[in-house]
Amino acid sequence: MKNRFDLWIGYTQLSFFQMYNKSISSPFRENNFEPELMGVIHTDYDLFGLKGRFINIGLVHQSNGRQDPLSRSWNRIYAQFGFERGGFGLMVRPWYRIREDWTADNNPDITTYMGYGDVVATYAWGGHMVSLVLRSNVNFWNLHGAVQADWSFPLYHELKGYVQVFTGYGESLIDYNHYQTTIGAGFLLINWM
Repeated sequence: MKNRFDLWIGYTQLSFFQMYNKSISSPFRENNFEPELMGVIHTDYDLFGLKGRFINIGLVHQSNGRQDPLSRSWNRIYAQFGFERGGFGLMVRPWYRIREDWTADNNPDITTYMGYGDVVATYAWGGHMVSLVLRSNVNFWNLHGAVQADWSFPLYHELKGYVQVFTGYGESLIDYNHYQTTIGAGFLLINWM
């Protein structure tokens, strides 16, 4: 019988370059650190024509490692549901912020801007992959969140080009409560999905 449960430990680091501002923060403007622990339950069921492949239950910490007043951090528990059909993939992940002592919380309104979950849709064909990430606070009277679109495409052997467009709140922790739109391009050695 196939093992239907795995325990994973993950670490993600996102670094934002800012080469032009040497007096404040060259060469990096911000580093976001994200260690994570998750239990993965492998599934095999049908839902609206999609195949349910996994359910993740996880605990994630995200911080920027800076001191006040620039310190940002939060802890979340989440459940993530993964579906696929052909080259299409869909992941739905609601989360709950673990509250801190209000005297030590350096970003008490972070869920107002970063929301209560995200949805990631991907589609792969012929070496190309597009993805769309949607995040929302689900407050229709004071809506905040973000949209991110990514496209990777073949260049040479395993090397791929990469283009990303982001608009909304929370691209980096330091700017979690500032609306911004960014466009980025680069190279990709390994597809993240």
